[in-house]
Amino acid sequence: MKKLYLFLFASFSSVSVGQAQQPVRESQGFYQFLTEDPNQKPFYSDRQGVIANNGMVASAHPDASQVGVDILKKGGNAVDAAVAVQFALAVVHPSAGNIGGGGFMVFRDASGKSYTLDFREMAPRRSHKDMYLDKQGNPVPGLSTLGHLASGVPGSVDGMAAAHARFGKLPWRDLIQPAIDLAERGVVQTEREARGLNNIRESMQKVNPGGSYFLRPDGREWKAGDTLVQEDLARVLRLIQKKGRDGFYKGKVARMLASEMKRGGGLITTKDLKAYQSKWREPIIGTYKNYKVITMPPTSSGGVALMQLLRLVEPYPITRWGWNADSTTQVMIEAERRVYADRAKFLGDPDFVDVPVDKLISYEYLRERWKSFSFAQATDSREVSGGAIAGYESLETTHFSVVDKDQNAVAITTTLNGGYGSRVVVQGGGFFMNNEMDDFSIKPGVPNMFGLIGNKANAIEPGKRMLSSMTPTILEKDGKLYMVVGTPGGSTIITAVYQTILNVVEHGMTMQQAVNALKFHHQWLPDKTTFEQGAFADNTIRKLQNRGYTLEMQRNSIGRMDCILVRPDGSLEGGSDPRGDNVSMGY
Repeated sequence: MKKLYLFLFASFSSVSVGQAQQPVRESQGFYQFLTEDPNQKPFYSDRQGVIANNGMVASAHPDASQVGVDILKKGGNAVDAAVAVQFALAVVHPSAGNIGGGGFMVFRDASGKSYTLDFREMAPRRSHKDMYLDKQGNPVPGLSTLGHLASGVPGSVDGMAAAHARFGKLPWRDLIQPAIDLAERGVVQTEREARGLNNIRESMQKVNPGGSYFLRPDGREWKAGDTLVQEDLARVLRLIQKKGRDGFYKGKVARMLASEMKRGGGLITTKDLKAYQSKWREPIIGTYKNYKVITMPPTSSGGVALMQLLRLVEPYPITRWGWNADSTTQVMIEAERRVYADRAKFLGDPDFVDVPVDKLISYEYLRERWKSFSFAQATDSREVSGGAIAGYESLETTHFSVVDKDQNAVAITTTLNGGYGSRVVVQGGGFFMNNEMDDFSIKPGVPNMFGLIGNKANAIEPGKRMLSSMTPTILEKDGKLYMVVGTPGGSTIITAVYQTILNVVEHGMTMQQAVNALKFHHQWLPDKTTFEQGAFADNTIRKLQNRGYTLEMQRNSIGRMDCILVRPDGSLEGGSDPRGDNVSMGY
């Protein structure tokens, strides 16, 4: 077996960790994987990480990252910067940045205390479990994804207000002003943002007949370099700046939103908006070898799934086997298969259903789940269901990471669900609404837009929060902040975060390399493994196929990671995904 050697920094010794690779060479303080097979390149690109000593922001758009760094430079802490970035993304990244959606925050303060905030959307009071079914009990195509009925009650504004009230340092008005400036001045469109707006033009006209939002004034298609001005959104942001959460959930904006819902047959009312509250929850805290993992509890499924995935592969020498080697890949796929089956059976809003988190992530339970594993042959997903627990009754998002000079750390993943959400734009407000209702289990056993299967634990109920795959996560090493990680990507969020963590802690990659690294995904059903082109060597593909694995190369990339690593010398490395417009900035 050929070996891979990592020549790290001068003080580190070389370590044999795998197969089919050449020695690593240093480049400006980083080290890179090189392959003997020129047809297999481990990385999506050769982008290198951004290094800073005082603070770092990694987000999906350069303007948003700059806003966050500016707040840090003004003396704001990580939460202040995160609030400013959230509102900036609502302006510069409308496909996923939002005030009409929701999300999750994981926060670790400089003393090591951890907190998680659930600002996930909620089902309106008039919603019910059969609202997307026809008279025969079958799902009506598109009803839960496009148009007014697809939207849940937004949580983003309340979440940011709650985070700032508890942990913020700078005045609220200072954190909203950069987003107002961007909306009024206009945002120069990147090629990706321009293409996205052009792609949704037809569906936008269908949902918002006669509307002019997000159209070029001259009627032509957007192109890179064009400027998008959002005056109505700026006015909404000014109300939020002046009145806090009440500027969105009460008064003029609430009435506009409720009127828009009524116009299109949606269910959200002013009473729903007034009643919305984000919720502080106890974080999931576990260990993987000598690392402490701090992650999001339900209504996110991501934290439970991540802990299960890490603990299922923990006994195996994947460092020695090597990155994406056949054995490494096999145990990771089989872990994913079982974890996604558990997700479908057990996970939902803990305010409505009993979610046995401690049991699901326990080593005892996971050993039982693993008994059907064999290296000789792939497990058939038809033979895998959610595990047995005694007494139990049965792809567009954005993530950003922030670390300040005191090493307070924030990981936030926020979403409209599908790209540009339900495509509904609130008239007079200029912002997109989410289509998060699709993240409920519309009917047991019926997949959502990401192919995820759900059950009654995630059925629609008034006031209930829909299940999510978002996985904002923070790691500690030796009691100190080590890594902040997260990504968008629908059902692939969990597996992309999982691989990125392992790429650093097991395969010796820098933060940026771990983000760049090509990825794969399995989610129980459908029973196939999708992968980015080049993620597996030809020999690995043959070995896995011979053991019964169905492999499918996908056209789309996996993940849009925005992560931060604390390096051995205490400096910060920002790793933002070259698959998008993502940018890390520090100072």
